[in-house]
Amino acid sequence: MTRTLPEELARNERASRRASNTGSGTDVGERCLVLWFPGWAVTAWALSEGMDVSRPIAVVAANRVVACSPEAAAEGVVTGQRRREAQSRCPGLAVLTADEGRDNREFVRVVTCVEQLAPGVQVVRPGVCALRARGFASYIGSEAEAAEVLLEAVSDLGITTGRAGVADGLFAALQAAYAGDPVRIVPPGGSAGFVAPLPVSRLGDEALAALLPRLGVHTLGDFAALGAAAARDRFGRHGERLHALAAGADPRAVQPRVPPPELVREMHFEPPLTLVDQVAFTARATVEQFIAALTTAGLACTELRVELTGEQDEFLTRTWGAPTMFDAPAVVDRIRWQLQAAAGRDLYSAVTSLRLEPVAVDALANHEAGLFGTGPDQRVHHVLSRVQAMLGHDGVLTPQVGGGRWLAERQMLVPWGDRASGSSSPTPAGSSPTPAGSSPTPARSPSTPARSPSTPARSPSTSSRSPSTSSRRTPGSPAAGSGTGSRIEPGMTRIEPGMTSGGSGMTVVAAPWPGSLPDPLPSAVFAEPRPVQLLTRDGNPVSLDGRCQLRGVPTVLRDGDERRTVIGWAGPWPIDERTWDPVRARSASRFQIVDGTGTAWLLVLQGSAWWAEGRYD
Repeated sequence: MTRTLPEELARNERASRRASNTGSGTDVGERCLVLWFPGWAVTAWALSEGMDVSRPIAVVAANRVVACSPEAAAEGVVTGQRRREAQSRCPGLAVLTADEGRDNREFVRVVTCVEQLAPGVQVVRPGVCALRARGFASYIGSEAEAAEVLLEAVSDLGITTGRAGVADGLFAALQAAYAGDPVRIVPPGGSAGFVAPLPVSRLGDEALAALLPRLGVHTLGDFAALGAAAARDRFGRHGERLHALAAGADPRAVQPRVPPPELVREMHFEPPLTLVDQVAFTARATVEQFIAALTTAGLACTELRVELTGEQDEFLTRTWGAPTMFDAPAVVDRIRWQLQAAAGRDLYSAVTSLRLEPVAVDALANHEAGLFGTGPDQRVHHVLSRVQAMLGHDGVLTPQVGGGRWLAERQMLVPWGDRASGSSSPTPAGSSPTPAGSSPTPARSPSTPARSPSTPARSPSTSSRSPSTSSRRTPGSPAAGSGTGSRIEPGMTRIEPGMTSGGSGMTVVAAPWPGSLPDPLPSAVFAEPRPVQLLTRDGNPVSLDGRCQLRGVPTVLRDGDERRTVIGWAGPWPIDERTWDPVRARSASRFQIVDGTGTAWLLVLQGSAWWAEGRYD
């Protein structure tokens, strides 16, 4: 059959229109539903802190108000105001610092709630989400009822400030939500007329919003009347896109978010298990599923949180680090070690549930072996991990530099796989671990030769990410069990949770240390500082007066029977710590000197005694 020319032209025009619609990513007349929550930054703060927002509150970023509560708005506080102006209009205004992470975290709850009713939600920004209205509205009955259902569902979360707008296109629907009504419906085909009276500032382009009024263009309707060609010629492709928004022809389509994969695994034991080996064996399948899900997502777990619940409501949680990445046997080992550490101490009953959560993940490609393997590193990791699996978590220790004011206490020994900065509380080198709940040994006076100023008392750990084992309530009597293997009962040999990475009684590594020695550090640090003498030219000892001023010029350093000429010196740098504790309080001054051979020394003066803490070789 031969087509006539008009039929051919019409067919080509329809094909061209379909290609244009496909290229723009949207169908003509697509209806969009937008949910907007005014002042979301304030609402997010209230949700995260469990506070009430029925008072004047403003969130400030870069000294300008980015969100405010209705009570603050009633007092004249508006978005974009300077902080000082907002406080002058509302003297009782509570000012909060903007936190984008908090806003995103709390908005996930809203998105999850909406997705349970209408999947395919796009997060425009924290406080604004959108979805295609046609399918959900057809299921509920109408667009207005669909919007009301979603707002009612979100109100169950304690968020009652939501507004909804429905229109053709995302931009018009967003402006409908801004209109002020709880639900605003723009009829199909009416988006251009709805946005026409709005100011050009609604386009969100500050430069264009400042320029167009000077050209006599004040509303979106005026801008749309200029024509797309004129907007493109004057403002380029960006201006052409904004002109389409002003004309009510938003080319953007709703792009539903892809929910993140569920990586957390949880299992319940019925009946509850009383043996460590029983828990480890039963959890093996779940652990393999946990690692397989991470591998499927292209992720490697580098930090893991293990949560255990006892039959008497004990709750044990601990965060573990890995030298490279966790595999299934390594996770099972951590579960066993955590149970052994808590048995008879924080856990007195059978285990009822287990939860595994990846705290930190990395791209799996970063942990893939090279074409020829990783050579010695791979063999070292394999051997140390095997030895640690046999001896326990504290069976393999590695040296690292930790935090502290004194050099000797910064030499730390941490279990293989733990991190010294922010994720573990290491054991000082040369000392035995301190069990949780026991008090650190106070330092003696440095005037006693058996104890020197480089071995101060250790302060309790305050690292928020330190792995820890804790109980939710005081446990009751131990649970009886039968069978062989390690039993969860008092008196068993176990790993103490505070020995290394348990976070009790050890030196803080990820904390500020006022008075600590900056880099570069001495290459040689004396485990027990050496007593020395710093003398003047007349042979008198160098000392400090009450105002920390030097009495005499250092000329001779006497190290045992050896006398060294001092050719340069710097200091003093006073250190005054733990003034509130008469037992552990310490006051000293640091000096750096250079002798005639070019060797630099780090000296400490405490009272009238001089000590050599380290040497710069």
